[in-house]
Amino acid sequence: MNFELEEHQTLLRDMVRDFAQKEIIPKAKVLDEKHEFPREFLKKLAELGILGMSVPPEYEGTETDNVSLTIAIEEISRALPSLAVIVSVHCSLFCYSILKSGTQNQKEKYLPKAARGEILGAFSLTEPGAGSDATNLKTKAVRKGDFYLLNGTKSWVTSGSEADAFILFAFTEEESGLKKLSAFIVEKNSPGLQVSKIEEKMGLHSSLTAEIVLEDCQVPAENLLGKEGKGAFIAFQGLDRSRIGIAAQSVGLSQRALEESIIYAKQREAFNKKIMEFQAIQFMIAEMSTLIEAARLLTYKASDLYDKKKPFSKEASMAKLFASEAANKIVYLALQIHGGYGYSREFLIEQLYRDARSLPIYEGTSEIQRLLISRHILKNS
Repeated sequence: MNFELEEHQTLLRDMVRDFAQKEIIPKAKVLDEKHEFPREFLKKLAELGILGMSVPPEYEGTETDNVSLTIAIEEISRALPSLAVIVSVHCSLFCYSILKSGTQNQKEKYLPKAARGEILGAFSLTEPGAGSDATNLKTKAVRKGDFYLLNGTKSWVTSGSEADAFILFAFTEEESGLKKLSAFIVEKNSPGLQVSKIEEKMGLHSSLTAEIVLEDCQVPAENLLGKEGKGAFIAFQGLDRSRIGIAAQSVGLSQRALEESIIYAKQREAFNKKIMEFQAIQFMIAEMSTLIEAARLLTYKASDLYDKKKPFSKEASMAKLFASEAANKIVYLALQIHGGYGYSREFLIEQLYRDARSLPIYEGTSEIQRLLISRHILKNS
């Protein structure tokens, strides 16, 4: 059992950390305040090979092990959590789904552009009346010769207003009348697709989350991803892997909260001494550090199992559950350490506190993760 990163993973971490420190962090606060999409950083991350980390070299990607992708997302989140979730969805849901289920033509058409950063990918499963209950989706797809007509509304689409293409799920209907979930690659300029609104969220302001309306949206039949009725498999296969990305996002955010707390504790004085000398503050920092280490190990373990082609669904859910809930406790403690200043928008902790709240919700709530974990355990006990 080896807990040390390999040399190429350490070099990657240092490269992304250096980029994040020099270029992302100085602009992160302004981007959050203006609710501005971080497109300039996506272009640079593509140049560094980050956007192609799920794409094999034959499609112009820089495919690496999943532990490396996890490390990259963690370091990006340490600088700007909004950017981390954009990258995670692009790599772990959009590119990965096409790689695993797409035809040769689909792979050749979309993956090189995605790896080069020429197109940004998104993933659209949730609807206004269907979140955790994916069986309650209302969006329908009807075959009309060489294309499908899609009708429905999709909600909470990460990068929905900015993405160039979506992995989008809708029900198709067989002759028997039985509805089955199917997946489609839908381009932003498809006739009948409209971004109806951008959500005003509590946090992650630079990650623009949109609602999409489909009214007789024409999608070429060749853009069916996999076979009709295989959408549920494609969705859950992608979500299993992407949950590792959300865990990594949680770890990166938590690490930044700890670092900011240590800096503040070394500077702030009370009762004629630095507050880092008080046992109450020391205990908080100890707890934050322990939670981060546990979350990181769970996240890396899930990534390592994926790389070894071993079952990892349970571990991905465990990592997502623990890391996301730990992040919320960590930012709570960080705000306590900062006192009144932590509640002020002048300090980063206020933003991290808002950003962290989304982590136990998207890509499967904590309650859904507990359900999935218990099913795995009970099934194999």
